[in-house]
Amino acid sequence: MAPPPKSDPFLADSQREVDAGAVFVLESKGEWWHAGFHLTTAIVGPTILTLPYAFRGLGWGLGFFCLTVMGMVTFYAYYLMSKVLDYCERDGRRHIRFRELAADVLGSGWMFYFVIVIQTAINTGVGIGAILLAGECLQIMYSSLSPDGPLKLYEFIAMVTVVMIVLSQFPTFHSLRHINLASLFLSLGYSFIVVGACIHAGLSKNAPPRDYSLESSESARVFSAFTSISIIAAIFGNGILPEIQATLAPPATGKMVKGLLMCYTVILVTFYSTAMSGYWVFGNKSNSNILKSLMPDEEPSLAPTWVLGMGVVFVLLQLFAIGLVYSQVAYEIMEKKSADVQQGMFSKRNLIPRIVLRTLYMIFCGFMAAMLPFFGDINGVVGAIGFIPLDFVLPMLLYNMTFKPPKSSLTYWLNLSIMVVFTGAGLMGAFSSTRKLVLDAKKFKLFSSNVVD
Repeated sequence: MAPPPKSDPFLADSQREVDAGAVFVLESKGEWWHAGFHLTTAIVGPTILTLPYAFRGLGWGLGFFCLTVMGMVTFYAYYLMSKVLDYCERDGRRHIRFRELAADVLGSGWMFYFVIVIQTAINTGVGIGAILLAGECLQIMYSSLSPDGPLKLYEFIAMVTVVMIVLSQFPTFHSLRHINLASLFLSLGYSFIVVGACIHAGLSKNAPPRDYSLESSESARVFSAFTSISIIAAIFGNGILPEIQATLAPPATGKMVKGLLMCYTVILVTFYSTAMSGYWVFGNKSNSNILKSLMPDEEPSLAPTWVLGMGVVFVLLQLFAIGLVYSQVAYEIMEKKSADVQQGMFSKRNLIPRIVLRTLYMIFCGFMAAMLPFFGDINGVVGAIGFIPLDFVLPMLLYNMTFKPPKSSLTYWLNLSIMVVFTGAGLMGAFSSTRKLVLDAKKFKLFSSNVVD
């Protein structure tokens, strides 16, 4: 494969001025708290409601250990990546795209293509998953109001897709800052609702029996553990930190660390409380969405219906924000090729291609969500082979290549150890997730009205 043109990964300021993806989509006007909003939306999403399910394959001790280690490692990894980005900016090479940063520091043409392929797979996968889950939220609300209603899941997905098409016309990543602030409060809102509902359910006379035992077979326990590790890794991953840092007004040095501290404060509040309360109540019967455990199909809800309904609405609204955030890399690639900087962001020359291309992208994501309601299993594989390389391996490699710590130093060996351990965990997680995909294959049905857990 031919290496990318040198002018692409190493854009000078003069070249960036004619790059519509940089000037329009990745407009650099934000403050550190805006980066915190974006980062929190990218990480703290409804996927945290799967944490009790992840604990099901690990148990209390190993579950807390893995959750804590993943949190520490990802914070460290994102901190290192922000340091590398700051270093490059001070050196006159500010990078606004993950693929350009990797190609510059590692000096490898294939790395440019590796990152863009993995990023595209993750971002499109999250976009599809957000639409699918939002459609499922609408279906849950509809079913509670009209249990025998005729509408199917794919019809709700179509409704969500129409809303996403409208919202996708926000022209820049920076223009999402108020939406992502609302997203931050929504994540706190449904987390507190779920925790309160779980405590209510656990203390009620209808509390489900608790069983925290793991799989009986040793091989099944191992596979379940690695699948759970992949789930937790995917929950902490985002894969778009350089693009988020690109939205900061220059100089960006030091600002991203403040955004990270804001994000991980929200993580500390939401992740542990959700994991603890959900697993405490449901143990090894935890559903992949803890709201479903609280609202069983054949039995009455374990908490007030209006409270759980409010949680579902909060989740639905945040999914729109998540879908928008993870679409920005695709929009940046489209705009770079289709827009003309000289014509202005809202000129007819740029507005019409933007509307058409973003609409087509959202229609594709919506169609895939409707066709593959078992996408959660597929996303497990994508998460294992996508988030782990971008968020657990590359930041350490980029830091070691940029700052060249001595091979006798603790930093060098810590970074190397993290790369080795998480590469192995990623491979095992991908294998375990693929195994689950094969085992669940008999449940799969195209355009089904039921989402496969």
